[in-house]
Amino acid sequence: MLGWSLIFLVIAIIAGVLGFGGIAGTAAGIAKILFVVFLVIWIISLVLGRR
Repeated sequence: MLGWSLIFLVIAIIAGVLGFGGIAGTAAGIAKILFVVFLVIWIISLVLGRR
């Protein structure tokens, strides 16, 4: 998940530099969602792994 999030972040940065605002915004939104999902799964696994 974190890897995909970083890939979409890089795509957003490159698209933003090249002037593709719509693609950059979409890629940044997907990167944010994937990062939040990664954090939730990581916290759940951390809590359940301690038991």
